Amino acid sequence: MPTTVEAAVFSEIGAPPRIGEILLPDPGPGRVKVRLAAAGVCHSDLSLAEGRLAQPFPAVLGHEGAGTVIAVGPDVTDVQVGQRVVLNWAPPCRSCWFCHNGEPYLCERSGDAAHSPYASLPDGTALHAGLGTAAFAQETVVPTSAVVPLPDGIQPHNAALLGCAVLTGVGAVTNSARVRPGQSVAVIGLGGVGLAVLQGARLAGADPIIAVDVSPAKEELATRLGATHFRLAGDGLSREIRGLTGGRGVDHAFEVVGSAAAIRQAWSATRRGGSTTVVGVGAKDDRLSFNALELFHFARTLRGCVYGSADPATDIPELARHVHDGAIDLAAMVTDEITLAELPDAFHRMLEGKGGRSLIRFE
Repeated sequence: MPTTVEAAVFSEIGAPPRIGEILLPDPGPGRVKVRLAAAGVCHSDLSLAEGRLAQPFPAVLGHEGAGTVIAVGPDVTDVQVGQRVVLNWAPPCRSCWFCHNGEPYLCERSGDAAHSPYASLPDGTALHAGLGTAAFAQETVVPTSAVVPLPDGIQPHNAALLGCAVLTGVGAVTNSARVRPGQSVAVIGLGGVGLAVLQGARLAGADPIIAVDVSPAKEELATRLGATHFRLAGDGLSREIRGLTGGRGVDHAFEVVGSAAAIRQAWSATRRGGSTTVVGVGAKDDRLSFNALELFHFARTLRGCVYGSADPATDIPELARHVHDGAIDLAAMVTDEITLAELPDAFHRMLEGKGGRSLIRFE
C-alpha cells in the first residue's frame, strides 16, 4: 500500500522545488524502499534542475544519499530490512559492452531508472526519480542494484557523501588519473567533489597539492583536507602554479568546476607530458578550443572522468575503510547541515561558490 512521505518536487525546468507530500509505492520485484538519513546537495542536482542535464519532470531530484532499508520486494534476497546502505545513482547492468570491458561507470543502462515514474503526487501525477534515486525525500524506492551496503562503524549521515562526492573525487585521482606518490597535483574548484579530490591526492601521496578556488574563505578547509598550497583563480594562475613546480606545471591538474574557462586553466597549469582530468559537469554550449600545435607540442593527456571511473560495489566499501581509519574526513566536507526546506538556499550558495557540501538531514 502506498505511503505518504515529504519530498522536494521539481515541477519543471528552472522552477524552485515545492516541499510537499508524495505517494511512494511498496517496492515491487527487484526493488527496495530506503528511509533516508541524509542527502548531499550536488552541483549535478542544480544542473538537472536548470535543464543542463536531461531529466523528465516533474521529478524528485537528489542522488547522493544514505539510509536504512525498510522494505524489500517479494523476490529480493540480497538486501535485508534494517540494512544500512549508500545509494548508487549509476548502477551498472553487468551485461553491456562497457560492463564486460571493465568500465561499469559508462554502463549503457545505468540511467534507465530515471526515465520511468517511481512515485506520484496526491492527485495521481506521475513523478520521476532524479538520476534514478530521488534522495531529496524522506524515503525512496530504488532497484536493489542502486544500493551498496554500508560497513559498520561509519556515521550514517555523512556516509551519504560516499555515494557521489567522495566516490567521484577520490576515484578521479586513484582510478582515472592514477596519481603516484610524489607527483604534483592542482585541484581547480573546491566544492564537495573538489574537496574529495584533495583528499584523494593526499591518500595517493601527491606533493605538492595546490588547491585553487575563487573564494579565499576556502583556504583553511583546503589545507585541512590535504592542500600544501592555496591559490586564487585568476589570469596569472598557470604562472603561479609553474612557480611552485620548478617552472614546469603540475603532473596532474583536476578541473572540478564544469566550465570551459576552468578546463583551460587546468590545461595551462599542466606540465608537458602531464595529465588534465575534467571532473566538473559543464554545459554543452560552453565551447572549448585548442590549436593543433599545442596538442602536439605539449603532449598532455586530456580526459573526462565519469563517477570517478569507479565501481561503487567495490569502491564504496574501500572508501568506507579509509573513513573508518581516519584517512578520509567526511565531516569536514560538510559546511552546512540543512533541512529539506532549505534546499533552495543550498543551490544559491553553490551558484555563489560558497561552502563545501550542504547536507540535508532527515534524522
